[in-house]
Amino acid sequence: MLSLKDDLNDSLNRINFVYQNQEIQTECIRDFKGISILSKKLGSFKKGNQYRIKLFNAIPLIEHGILKIAAIEKCDNVDVQRYAISERDDRRLKELESKFFLNKVKEFKYFMEKNVRENNKPKATLDKFNSYMSNLIDSRLLKLLRLAQTELTIADEKKLTNSEEVFFKHISEIINTWRVFFLDTRK
Repeated sequence: MLSLKDDLNDSLNRINFVYQNQEIQTECIRDFKGISILSKKLGSFKKGNQYRIKLFNAIPLIEHGILKIAAIEKCDNVDVQRYAISERDDRRLKELESKFFLNKVKEFKYFMEKNVRENNKPKATLDKFNSYMSNLIDSRLLKLLRLAQTELTIADEKKLTNSEEVFFKHISEIINTWRVFFLDTRK
């Protein structure tokens, strides 16, 4: 069972790595001449301008107060609440805004924590974000468990995020093996 857990964890980490290599829209909040990392130049950045850069490159620049996530990319407690309520109120699996949506929520939680640490947002905002995120994940999980007991349709498969596809494959195999074990007669 340990190998299954490790395999799932490795797959989820790889999906998150792919997400971190996606470009996001940022806005410069402080002029910066740029930096060279492993012979790759990043910058220069001019205050007020917007830049599309890979998330993993943006994170250190955001941490140092050079860039911020552009409004078009935002994912705060209000956004997560909207998705959590929508998932809670519909018994069917819904398609999320992207195949990496859950990864986006996971990564943007870090930015929310940073804003709270720097007193830019109240701690209650982070608490709400965490609560809504938990509700969203739990709602999706329950739907995946119900779905794992049936044959996955192409329409349902399109509604899964990348991480849910990996999880679904693992969980449906386990559920099917367990179910068949008890339902089959002795041989």
